[in-house]
Amino acid sequence: MSFDLENKLVIGVSSRALFDMEKENAIFEKKGIDAYCSYEREHEDEILKPGPGFQLIRALLRLNKLKSKSGETTQERVEVIIMSRNSPDTSLRVFNAISHYGLDISRAVLASGASLAPYLNAFKTDLFLSAYEDDVQAAINSGIAAGIICDEGIHTYENEEEMKQIRIAFDGDAVLFSDASERIFQEDGLEAFEKNEKVNAKKPLSAGPFAKFLKTISDLQREFSEEDVPIRTALVTSRSAPAHERVIRTLRAWNVRIDEAFFLGGVAKRDILQAFGANIFFDDQEVHTAPASEVVPSARVPYVKD
Repeated sequence: MSFDLENKLVIGVSSRALFDMEKENAIFEKKGIDAYCSYEREHEDEILKPGPGFQLIRALLRLNKLKSKSGETTQERVEVIIMSRNSPDTSLRVFNAISHYGLDISRAVLASGASLAPYLNAFKTDLFLSAYEDDVQAAINSGIAAGIICDEGIHTYENEEEMKQIRIAFDGDAVLFSDASERIFQEDGLEAFEKNEKVNAKKPLSAGPFAKFLKTISDLQREFSEEDVPIRTALVTSRSAPAHERVIRTLRAWNVRIDEAFFLGGVAKRDILQAFGANIFFDDQEVHTAPASEVVPSARVPYVKD
């Protein structure tokens, strides 16, 4: 009987998103693929340190061990798949690190430098995290939630206390919602943007690349009691009144749960995200993800290309 990925939260993660491979990537960029492959083979038994996505992935895998409010375990509710441009020959170091940290990851796509995009839909991927922009852009264009994870910033080590609750923060326009309103702001300014949002306050915003992922998370939250829900979400947006109403009505129309919302109206997001304790933050603009990555793991969501 084949392994069924339906009704699972499927996370695709690159080796650079899961582990700290900046030194290895620098060798690849400066000396080429042969030097990189030689280095990886020579250091197969040297355990990689956790990277920017490690804490999130480890916490998501723990959801498989939790009991729902009905008393049942959510066994295999989350499936994490390594999706890497590494070759099979250079992948042993990554799998050694996975085993060392006790991560329940057994499936992988090892594409030997080829694009990973064709395999994302094949594996029914809900979220893809990578440091390689071309693959993330292709995922976004295919309607899959994806982010270019910031390499610098937060690394989590194995002796750290287990995360009691996963905290995921999203920007609004061009992330949860389409970029239609964002384009009005970029092209015509704030006044035109606010006028459009006020006129269309009762018209739900179109879904953005992370809408389906938020709905999946919301469904997962419903499996647990309020006291034991293992995931908490936040909307952290530069919108403010009067542009808030359309957002609230959109989430209501989607019947999704957002636990906390911050309508910042230009206030910097960095300190808010630190106070929320985000384990990952998704935003479409580097002006927000770069400073945020200094205090919380962050990923940039590229615009959908027409």
